[in-house]
Amino acid sequence: MTAPADHPFVSAVRPLVDAMGGELIAPDRARDDDVVLSWEGRAVVAVRLPHISASLDHILADLRRRHGVPLSALDRKTKQGIVRALEQRGAFTVRHGVETVASALGVSRFTVYNYLNREKGAERSEPERSEP
Repeated sequence: MTAPADHPFVSAVRPLVDAMGGELIAPDRARDDDVVLSWEGRAVVAVRLPHISASLDHILADLRRRHGVPLSALDRKTKQGIVRALEQRGAFTVRHGVETVASALGVSRFTVYNYLNREKGAERSEPERSEP
């Protein structure tokens, strides 16, 4: 990358770009679908966003690193929490998202759907709270 790697703005956005599986590139190498970021009116860096399916793989790999073990080795409650978090991030809107997550968790698609339905059932059974 020809953009200044030690520029404070580049340093500030790097964790976000890494978390979403993007790539930092020089602004002069940016394509039409890249996002060019400026600092004080000057293009400093461009972000190449990942394909949506690659994002899900990146998220699952990050979860594995965070937990320190393969996701399939986690207990049921932790897997349910992961499915809940992935649903909130839109993981199941991606084609084959359920299958990809099921494979990573070492469970069946049916189990992932059960986790999703269980969460939705719990939301429906919670009493509505009124504002004081």
